[in-house]
Amino acid sequence: MPKDLSKRAKEIIEQIHYVTIASVDEAGMPWNAPVFAVYDDDYNFYWGTYKDSQKARNIAHQPNVFLVIYDSTVPAGAGEGVYIKAKAEQITDVDELRHVLALLTSRHDVPYWDFADVNNAGPIYLYKATPEQAWMNDEGQHDGHYIDTRTEIQLGPTRLTDEK
Repeated sequence: MPKDLSKRAKEIIEQIHYVTIASVDEAGMPWNAPVFAVYDDDYNFYWGTYKDSQKARNIAHQPNVFLVIYDSTVPAGAGEGVYIKAKAEQITDVDELRHVLALLTSRHDVPYWDFADVNNAGPIYLYKATPEQAWMNDEGQHDGHYIDTRTEIQLGPTRLTDEK
């Protein structure tokens, strides 16, 4: 029976609170950072970071990012992840900042941030990553050997569906 990758991707996104963000600096050097993140009905992802962090500088230079949400809570060899190519941007609109701060607080009370911290004058910038393409890890075979593969999925406004 084939796996329902869309259903599993949605479960991972709902259960795992940390997203790893890969970005590159001006010299093309990679940078990877896990962040606490939330998402909306369109599967845009949001997080906050210190305004002078490496990932903030990288995104200001190059908005292309890669997100990984990986379920490492399962036994070795059974891990699954959602892989997302996205465009990231700093949120500057005051109404959107309030909305994202409410989303962050709804998933986890963030007592160390209030609106003064994230309102563009504070030390924390809020970011949005808009997905362009997404995959789930899957399994396959090559010359009789197990291989780890990626199967593209479509992120949607209300559910994830496998792309056929």
